[in-house]
Amino acid sequence: MAHEILAATNAVVTLDVGIPGIVWPWLVTVNMWAKSIGTGAIFMLFILLRMYPEQAGKLRLPTALLAFVSINIFLLFTLADLHQPFRMWHIFVYSNWTSAIAIGSFMASTFLGLLTLLAFFAYKKNYETFDKVLLWTTILAIPVTLYTASLMAQCTARELWQMPAESAQMILAALLAGSAAMILLGGNSLNDEAKRTLGVILGLSALMAFIIYMSEYIFGPMKAEEIAATIGYIKSGGEWSVAFWIGQWMTYILPMLFIVLSRTSNSDSILKLAAILALVGLAIVKHVWLVIPQLLPMS
Repeated sequence: MAHEILAATNAVVTLDVGIPGIVWPWLVTVNMWAKSIGTGAIFMLFILLRMYPEQAGKLRLPTALLAFVSINIFLLFTLADLHQPFRMWHIFVYSNWTSAIAIGSFMASTFLGLLTLLAFFAYKKNYETFDKVLLWTTILAIPVTLYTASLMAQCTARELWQMPAESAQMILAALLAGSAAMILLGGNSLNDEAKRTLGVILGLSALMAFIIYMSEYIFGPMKAEEIAATIGYIKSGGEWSVAFWIGQWMTYILPMLFIVLSRTSNSDSILKLAAILALVGLAIVKHVWLVIPQLLPMS
């Protein structure tokens, strides 16, 4: 609301009043989760086609369809979360290039268009053109998966969502979700060496993401009082403590252990179990990290 208007400059002074309650609900969690799968699957296909072209060649169409569906879910839940979803066309017609939402919308829409081309070329078995388009799709997948981190980092009074850490977590989430999805999607199409490569990517992504979360958990409160108050919701029996640790175990700790077991026992079943846990747990981890800063009153 306008508090006063200064006649000399026509400057409008507004009251910056915090909105109580959860502004970004589970819709945003699904948004981030689906985006991680969609972009991550493209990353993994790009890697597999260069390391194991004979086995990965069969995954062109399934991966393109998986990414296409995932990104559509990402866009659908983004639209559903908008306060005025029927005005979303304003983003494209009255674009503001200083807005992360506008830039991200254009990038995501272009990414979806490239995925449509990939699915078409894979269906037509035009693999040479497919691989050329895949290169540009993979490059665009990087800023698309980083988009949410930039949006969260712009939020005022949310000290926990810092750009360097959130950017790393978005990339690691895409690598983790993509490798897990490809382990399940690959089935018998991939040989043992290709599956081991995906397992290594999944395990290393889980390890690095877990280290970042634990660093925030242990050392974050030393940085700012707001982080200390926010982390309090998951520390010392906080109301989100159980959900936080379930997510950490399901997404990072257990998959890392199962990947080691799968390598020693050469078991595809254990590797698939690690992939399923990582995908399910990722949604829990993202939701907890999304909600807890919003519980802290901004006043």
